[in-house]
Amino acid sequence: MTTVHAYTGDQNLVDGPHTDMRRARASAANITPSSTGAARATGLVLEAMKGKLDGTALRVPVPDGSITDFVGVLKRDVTVDEINAAFKAAATSGPLSKVLVFTDEEIVSSDIIGQPASCTFDSKLTMAMGNLVKVLGWYDNEWGYSNRLVDLVQVMANAAK
Repeated sequence: MTTVHAYTGDQNLVDGPHTDMRRARASAANITPSSTGAARATGLVLEAMKGKLDGTALRVPVPDGSITDFVGVLKRDVTVDEINAAFKAAATSGPLSKVLVFTDEEIVSSDIIGQPASCTFDSKLTMAMGNLVKVLGWYDNEWGYSNRLVDLVQVMANAAK
């Protein structure tokens, strides 16, 4: 899994000192390879995924709007249409419908700024070769995360009643 992430406040806008030499470089002028905790965190939240996921991050010179590129091997062969139908169904109803949006529009990073969902699944980018699949999902790292914090506070408040 690769997250292509807008640069963050942890990076320098111009070349300067930083403990991570890549992050020491000008974030507004470079694609910066970095680490991501997303793959490891997934294994902590979903026990079945523990040890089965790894990833990297690319910080890119945009102020907001990020995308995750996920490649997986499934137990059976699938088609692009099957994958897209499954994501569309999940985005339409069920427990993921609040945090997952399905799009068949040809969007770019600035199109999802302000999107409260955690993922805008981009069906136009889905690929499948037998049981090898690639899916991509856009997210507004700041606003989507803030919305999930609000959800968490609401759960905690309801539990305290």
